[in-house]
Amino acid sequence: MHMQKRRDKAKEQLEEMKAKIVNENAIKSNIHNKFSAHYDAVEAQLKSSTVGLLTLDEMRERQESLVQLREKQIVTTDKAKLEAKATKLKKEKQAKRQAALSFNLDDDGDEDVEEEEEVVVVKKLKKNPDVDTSFLPDRDREAQEMELKDKLRKDWMAKQDKLKNEEIEITYSYWDGSGHRRKVKMKKGNSVQQFLIKCLEQLRQDFSELKSTGVEHLMYVKEDLIIPHHYTFYDFIMTKARGKSGPLFSFDVHDDVRLVGDATIEKDESHAGKVVLRHWYERNKHIFPASRWEPFDPERKWDKYTIK
Repeated sequence: MHMQKRRDKAKEQLEEMKAKIVNENAIKSNIHNKFSAHYDAVEAQLKSSTVGLLTLDEMRERQESLVQLREKQIVTTDKAKLEAKATKLKKEKQAKRQAALSFNLDDDGDEDVEEEEEVVVVKKLKKNPDVDTSFLPDRDREAQEMELKDKLRKDWMAKQDKLKNEEIEITYSYWDGSGHRRKVKMKKGNSVQQFLIKCLEQLRQDFSELKSTGVEHLMYVKEDLIIPHHYTFYDFIMTKARGKSGPLFSFDVHDDVRLVGDATIEKDESHAGKVVLRHWYERNKHIFPASRWEPFDPERKWDKYTIK
């Protein structure tokens, strides 16, 4: 029984091997036939184009060129067949599509006529005048606003330039322990430094200690505040700045009641600013009135004037 199974199995394996060999031979035969046809065509063309005696190299070269030419012909033929097949399929699809369209036109002809007669009127959307749209972006409105802002800015700048060019008369007192009053005309836009230069021009002929003094050695004290040189009179006028003992924006003159009557009550009056040499101030800053003087601070607000 065991031997019989072995024989049957061996027989099956033998049959499978035979079938495999037959298939391989068939494939080789097919390839051989194709190769033979290609080779025969090349061989025939080689014989027809060969005249006279050729060397072995010439024969090989001609044979290679004919093989390449034959391969190109095969590729061209296959490509032409594929293109013809694609064209045929395209024509068939177009014919089917046209047939379907003609069928639909015959069935729905009346409906198309009715649809053509129906004209759809699309109404244009309009804004509701009762709705507030001021919050929406509007290019024209924004352009108008920018134009108005620019005009207002230019008008304001022109007005300020006019104010800065207005002339004012400033009464000051050269202070060396006692007051020596003078007057000078300036423009509102002039700086304290420009003002001190004018003062020096007036004072040098009367005070020998000022003949070789530069403007950097002078101080301007207004309402008990030492004013830096870079500020302009326009700055104080526009901001309505206040000092310890009176307004910084007013340049009319009142007598200093502290010196005349030794008063201690508050007065809302403007006093003549003092032009002082720095070295005099350093020597006498512990003595009244220099003891009250302090640097101007634009952040500090003086709600009440004091002359004490």
